[in-house]
Amino acid sequence: MMPVLFVGHGHPINALQKNTFTSALNRAAADLPKPRAILVISAHWLTRNRVVVSAAEHPNTIYDFGPFHPDIFKIVYDAPGSPELARRAAKIVHSLQVGISATRGLDHGAWTILKHLFPAADVPVFQLSIDFARPPRFHYDLGRELLPLRAEGVLIIGSGNIVHNLMRITWDNADAPTENWAKSFDKTVAEFLMNKNHDGLIEYDRLEFAEDAVPTNDHYLPMLYAIALQEKGESVKFIHEGFQYANISMRCFRIG
Repeated sequence: MMPVLFVGHGHPINALQKNTFTSALNRAAADLPKPRAILVISAHWLTRNRVVVSAAEHPNTIYDFGPFHPDIFKIVYDAPGSPELARRAAKIVHSLQVGISATRGLDHGAWTILKHLFPAADVPVFQLSIDFARPPRFHYDLGRELLPLRAEGVLIIGSGNIVHNLMRITWDNADAPTENWAKSFDKTVAEFLMNKNHDGLIEYDRLEFAEDAVPTNDHYLPMLYAIALQEKGESVKFIHEGFQYANISMRCFRIG
């Protein structure tokens, strides 16, 4: 059974950097079995009233962010796609019809982390969109339907951030001190993860500081896909924890 990852991807500039976060990804990759393919569910592919899987044979690298260091636009993550497994993923979902895109590339929620996890870009990659019109429980249930892929050698990665509020970060200082509300919410989520309190994680809006930590849930939802794939007897192992730019939680974990 292939493990599952949740990666707090943070700022795209991490693709260029060597820091505690990227070093943690390097170490995590060394402990992973070689996957047949990788499915990334990223905060940066949002759809409304539909779910789409990417089936490009050669997905392009999407630079879906503002003006940053020019070197970041020179990165090309040239992994092949997996049209066969993308269609397989669509087929095993019975609760709705999953659309298929033959042209969608890899957004930065995928390639900025894969650059550190699989720098050789030799594992096929495909993505599943997040239907942003749906409630959290929908995403958890949909994630559960993807479980057969784990047994078929697919590494499923949720890519987002547990605490992500662009109005409460310090853009010019990655090491700025973290505010207590962000620490508190991140700690509560970590405790729920360790205790397998999935209902509490789905109903995150009941938690203290949820309005500050998750003003919009695009970056939180990928975590629900990851925990939905947790089998009985499997525990969560944190592979990195900490913050960047004051209040972006960079917590990452592995299941299995």
